[in-house]
Amino acid sequence: MTGKKSPNGLFAARKLRRKRLKFRWSQREFKIRMLGLKKKYDPLEGAPMARGIVLEKVGVEARQPNSAVRKCVRVQLIKNGRVVTAFVPGDGG
Repeated sequence: MTGKKSPNGLFAARKLRRKRLKFRWSQREFKIRMLGLKKKYDPLEGAPMARGIVLEKVGVEARQPNSAVRKCVRVQLIKNGRVVTAFVPGDGG
């Protein structure tokens, strides 16, 4: 006879809670939030804006069903030296 997956009864709350806390680590979103991975790998390091030096102007082609060439620039950030691609608004036609 196979055993039950979860304990049930009047005094099972602590066991259920511990089990739930243990298995939360298998969820991707929970792990990213708890380990602070979003902030670690964010090139702006959590800031809304950053200053940088424009290295080159590039055209990024839009995916289907559009056929536009979006004007973008490769920028090296001053605060940490990382190179990112940024969209340039109002640079068409």
